[in-house]
Amino acid sequence: MTTTVLLVHGAFADGSSWSKVIAHLTAAGIHAKALANPLRGLSSDGEYVASVVNQTEGDVVLVGHSYGGPVITYAASKASNVKRLVFVSAFGLDKGENAQDAGQGFPETELVSALRPWTYPGSDLPEFTLAEEMYRSVFAADVTAEEAAAGAASQRPAAALGFGEPLSVEPAWKSVPTSWVYGDADNTISPDYQATTANKIGAEVTVLAGGSHSIAVSRSEEVANVIIAAVKSIG
Repeated sequence: MTTTVLLVHGAFADGSSWSKVIAHLTAAGIHAKALANPLRGLSSDGEYVASVVNQTEGDVVLVGHSYGGPVITYAASKASNVKRLVFVSAFGLDKGENAQDAGQGFPETELVSALRPWTYPGSDLPEFTLAEEMYRSVFAADVTAEEAAAGAASQRPAAALGFGEPLSVEPAWKSVPTSWVYGDADNTISPDYQATTANKIGAEVTVLAGGSHSIAVSRSEEVANVIIAAVKSIG
């Protein structure tokens, strides 16, 4: 049976953020696709990803970056063919928790100070982008200046609902084996939070020394190796 890797980006990014990882996975003979996360709300985003998973033949490894972590946590609870989860610099939520409050009690990052609100039709709540002048220091400190500038210019806004909406399902990591990779210099999601949460959920953990929040770009081979190991673990 074939295994497909589905990659889910988080807020302030798009599918192109996985391009280097996809190149490594393809070279290893693994079929991978980057999904377009709608970034409109946790339940609706999770339902969208679940619909893609349920239309994918064979086994699936779901990979989520940042806010994509809660999205794959939701989606995998709605799809029986997800055999492995991989969190990349992510939030790991339990039922009733939300991303907005997840890092409370841990060292603060610069994320909140970099958020810029925008209004959009059909909602009383804003959506957010990252201030372009802070994008590199907060989100991508270890990528090239050119890559950071491109990321800042092409980032997709995320609805506030996505951060504030609690996870409404039992998290898939309670039943699906999970891996977690993060950088210890992440200035978006606290590395201490990630270490604690990864341990709580029993994930296999890889820590990349000096890695920023954008390790899928800056440390793509190492991130890909974690995903490759997840694929091989399915048997």
